[in-house]
Amino acid sequence: MTSRIVTLSINNDQYHVHVRNIDTLLFTIREKIGLTGTKPGCLNGDCGACTVNINGEAIKSCLMLTVEAENKCITTIEGLQDTTIQKAFIEKFAFQCGYCTPGFIMNGNDLIHNEPNASDSMIKSYLESNICRCTGYQEIEEAVKEALTNNNYDNR
Repeated sequence: MTSRIVTLSINNDQYHVHVRNIDTLLFTIREKIGLTGTKPGCLNGDCGACTVNINGEAIKSCLMLTVEAENKCITTIEGLQDTTIQKAFIEKFAFQCGYCTPGFIMNGNDLIHNEPNASDSMIKSYLESNICRCTGYQEIEEAVKEALTNNNYDNR
């Protein structure tokens, strides 16, 4: 099995990691680098728990090979600490067990940056790629609306 060292830029830090060509970015982030906020869920792109931001776009890390992420700017949930979107999720109680929350925050972060004037229907549409099995989506949608309203947002 072929392997090599890749350089990943994650949350403004550089990591030199030895990976196999078949390793997913999700596996590398969690198991090789130790950033466990990005969650494994379905492992086939359906649930969104593994969402990260790559070069300004929300991406499901279970569907991307690590070698494809080299020389790209990656942000994980750990990189959004103390941001408006994270604070809005806390204020609006937009979580229950919390397992899906990092993926929703990452997707909400993408929406805020790409659609700062998003309508309610656009918020719903953006969040459809993530699944929560324990709560309704109302609080999650309210948290994203709150973060859009507090548009003093500059983290990616």
